[in-house]
Amino acid sequence: MKKFEILGTGCPKCNMLQNLTEQAAKELGLQYELKKVSDIKEIMNYGVMITPALVVDGQVKVAGKVPSLDEIKKLIQ
Repeated sequence: MKKFEILGTGCPKCNMLQNLTEQAAKELGLQYELKKVSDIKEIMNYGVMITPALVVDGQVKVAGKVPSLDEIKKLIQ
């Protein structure tokens, strides 16, 4: 099972990244767990300074932008 974390403070881009990540995972047929991380200290522990960010299985895959659905599919496989 994949573990996804959306790092951000609940901004519109953070919500968009969450929705696109869920859509990508469903389209790929992945089993996943998704967690939203809004605590600034926890976000900084990942070395992320600009949100939103997508973490897949403990690794930051993208930060500071919302990738396209196709890009997210490549990042989460």
